Amino acid sequence: MALAIGVDIGGTKVAGGVVDGAGRVVAETRRPTPNDDAEAALDAVVEVVRELAAGRDVVAVGVAAAGYVSADRTTMLFAPNLPWRNVPVRDHVSASVDVPVIVENDANAAAWAEHRFGAGRGEPDLVCLTVGTGIGGGIVIDGRLYRGRWGIAGEPGHLNVVPDGLPCGCGNRGCLEQYVSGTALTRYAREQAERDPERAARLLDLAGGGEIDGVHVTAAAREGDPLAVSAFDVIGRWLGRGLADLTAVLDPGVYVVGGGVADAGELLLGPARESYVEHLSGVAHRPVAPIRPAALGNDAGVVGAADLARP
Repeated sequence: MALAIGVDIGGTKVAGGVVDGAGRVVAETRRPTPNDDAEAALDAVVEVVRELAAGRDVVAVGVAAAGYVSADRTTMLFAPNLPWRNVPVRDHVSASVDVPVIVENDANAAAWAEHRFGAGRGEPDLVCLTVGTGIGGGIVIDGRLYRGRWGIAGEPGHLNVVPDGLPCGCGNRGCLEQYVSGTALTRYAREQAERDPERAARLLDLAGGGEIDGVHVTAAAREGDPLAVSAFDVIGRWLGRGLADLTAVLDPGVYVVGGGVADAGELLLGPARESYVEHLSGVAHRPVAPIRPAALGNDAGVVGAADLARP
């Protein structure tokens, strides 16, 4: 099967993989992300591509990163984790390989991978959300990735759910990702610990005198700690409300939820499913799309980027 290279640029690492036509990663490598140097970040991508392409007959390269990608999949218009503003990523990478190169939003790439090879396989209409520090999203309609007129569709994290609510990094207030994200999870846990340290004893113990973070909340919740479980319940219910709003517009066949926070599984997805049904309009008279955990984990961005690039 034809091999393609996928590169997924995160806040801490540039991960690359050689992907076959069945979505299997057959070779991989990574580099630290030089997230304070635009040129160095481009060079890291090129290094990854050159290493993976050496001695292999690859047909295409896909590069995925968080942010806004131009409609023609050539330029990174804005990357929140990198100093990239209107950077012609495709042209820079194309200079090092003699195959087609595309650029794609990382959540779009993950959504495509889940559609083709993962939890949404066989479903022509799906929405994939990645719940991490913020929220990323990708939309597949009638078996095709929906990117919008300008290439920037699929940003459910910036739905306004609380007018004049918490400030968001996008410049608005009350965006969904301020209530459903790793940031929201730790903020809730820290606030509750400050109000009632005795109730937060287990979380404070896991933090070892430092600040409570998402790893501590997840570990405590898996042990059944009531405060940690309640933190997941709060953000899970916000997630369900957000999915209900998306359903009113998109009516997908399935929701796939991945990302670091979603690794907690039913701690997040259980409350989300309950809240989704509670807030879904006309719920008694319509099919209810299932909410499934993502299947491809950290490989989704690499697999999706490679598959989207393949001719």
